[in-house]
Amino acid sequence: MKIRFTGIVLLIFWAFGSFASVMPDTVFQIKPGYGKQAKLVVSLLETSHYRKLQFSDSLSSVVLDSYLLSLDNSKSYFLKSDIASFEKYRKTLDDLIKQEKVDPAFEIYQVFRKRFNQRMNYVLKTLIYKDFDFSTDEYYETNRDKEPWAASEAELNKLWEQIIKSQALSLKLAGKSQQEITETLKTRYERFVKSMTQTTAEDIFGTYMNTIAEAYDPHTNYFSPRTADVFKQNMAQSFEGIGARLQADNDYTKIVEIIPGGPAEKSKKLNPNDRIIGVAQGLDGEMIDVIGWRLDEVVKLIKGPKGTQVRLNVLPAETGVNGPPVIITLVRDKIKLEDLTAKKKIVEYNRDGKNVKLGVITLPSFYMDWEAYQKGDPNYNSTSSDVKKHIKDLQAQGIDGLVIDLRNNGGGSLKEAIDLTGLFIHTGPVVQVKSSFRKTEVLNDDDPTIVYTGPMVVLINRFSASASEIFAGAIQDYNRGVVVGESTYGKGTVQTMVELDRYMNDPANPAGSLKLTIQKFYRVTGSSTQNKGITPDIKLPTALDPEQFGESSNPGALPWDEIRSTLYQKTPLLNPGVIQSLNKSYQERLRTDPVLTNFVQQTEEARRNYNETRISLNETVRKRELEEAEKKREANAPGNTKLDKEGKPITNGLNLDDEYLREGLLVLADLLTSKIG
Repeated sequence: MKIRFTGIVLLIFWAFGSFASVMPDTVFQIKPGYGKQAKLVVSLLETSHYRKLQFSDSLSSVVLDSYLLSLDNSKSYFLKSDIASFEKYRKTLDDLIKQEKVDPAFEIYQVFRKRFNQRMNYVLKTLIYKDFDFSTDEYYETNRDKEPWAASEAELNKLWEQIIKSQALSLKLAGKSQQEITETLKTRYERFVKSMTQTTAEDIFGTYMNTIAEAYDPHTNYFSPRTADVFKQNMAQSFEGIGARLQADNDYTKIVEIIPGGPAEKSKKLNPNDRIIGVAQGLDGEMIDVIGWRLDEVVKLIKGPKGTQVRLNVLPAETGVNGPPVIITLVRDKIKLEDLTAKKKIVEYNRDGKNVKLGVITLPSFYMDWEAYQKGDPNYNSTSSDVKKHIKDLQAQGIDGLVIDLRNNGGGSLKEAIDLTGLFIHTGPVVQVKSSFRKTEVLNDDDPTIVYTGPMVVLINRFSASASEIFAGAIQDYNRGVVVGESTYGKGTVQTMVELDRYMNDPANPAGSLKLTIQKFYRVTGSSTQNKGITPDIKLPTALDPEQFGESSNPGALPWDEIRSTLYQKTPLLNPGVIQSLNKSYQERLRTDPVLTNFVQQTEEARRNYNETRISLNETVRKRELEEAEKKREANAPGNTKLDKEGKPITNGLNLDDEYLREGLLVLADLLTSKIG
């Protein structure tokens, strides 16, 4: 199933829809200034975006399809005839924008609102009272990306019967009586009504303009004045909550990123791809079912003052949509700068009778105190300065090797990615940056000082992005360290914020902001980090399909390409023979190490669960699936290490709950051996 990343649309609209039984057919007025704002946004996109792409008929077609899915991405409201009626706009949206007209956005939304009301009347007046037969062999397909639009109301009725039947069965298996099921569904959908009535003309315009922006690439976004304020608050890290980025995905609210330093990350209980299906306040507040809710409404429930508790009802990613939900309690907190800084530790490992000390530096982001730096403060806080201190401390304790852990590091300061690379190489280019004007600049490390010359492993995963990819790519290109893990995210672009009010000069009609892609990163070899990311030297098992997660999952992403390489001097520390030897040792562990083989099995099971989108509507089948998923979850719980005949853990001398870190350390230990040998 492909996850649709639709930017700020996620803060405005919904995955599954908001619901109404009796809701006025409000006619939304196109506010003065919308047409001029739209024309300005398109002009900026055409002239300043990296692609230098004209808003043409072909792009108009892309925008139309994307806008329809932003309103109804589960294809459960619009009819096929509605879609046909919108075809008149397929090649004219570009022309209309240039005429300062945004009428299609509102006309299409008005049709959606009408269909929405029809669906919800059917749900609230008929379906929630229906006595379903749970003994039949029937399935509900949660992923409707490839499904056609319904040809008739009868088809939509059938679809919604499956939706409500699936929700009713979940409630029944949770121990609810028929009366309680009806009341729960009634409350759920009445809340949808209230949520839907809060939609404004600004929401509609914002969604439409963001659809146009994202047609250029997924990191180019339009922000209405309201959502621009939210974005700025988040960038300033002044928000309070659980520290997770959420994504609407069909009828679920899905976690797509755990923010380093937040309550979710510290709890170790939430993971990317987990689905939130309920939210409750405090220890005894009512658990509010949020299946099908607008994303911004779910976010409102989850966010709250520092120190307060929130309970989440979650479908864990490892067991999928057919697994049992779990309740997770978190204490809301602010994400503090100190929680985002580098951390160090030493892991001792006895290898063939020899005690080895391995240093680990975990880096959640590439940070720097920009204000202090601009003031000329030589002691400004930064990634490179903190890592430098940690390395010296670890060296004083006699480490034999070092792991730099960049997993889930979404990037940050480009300057810090360069400076951090400089701690491990003499001097030389680190990254090339190509602008929208096709000028290429080579950014160098000019400091000849090397802080650490010993064996090194860089640990990455699918959520390592941007500055993380620059650092990992440079370390790999210079043969300075071994890169271990998953292929990275593939975000090789740079964005800038443009305040539209600077151009509009219309205080009565404030405009929003445009986040615009203006540059692209390239490695010193000339290979882009965009789309493909960094491929590790040692590939560890992964449950994540690149077509579902990462830059390449979005068809609008800028492509991978190459430019000319720049001159640089590789170190003599690694060569293809060493990498081949390390891979050979890893392959041997895949055959003989019970911990690793068990992890591979868990990963394969998780991949199957990620890809399973059908839900059985048969009570016996669903109950069996829940029980099996619960058994597997318990069996795979941290600490369930396999034992040998003497009852001792079989861990290859290294017992860690974090299998990725464990493998990174074992590769580092192999690297030590290869250097000694």
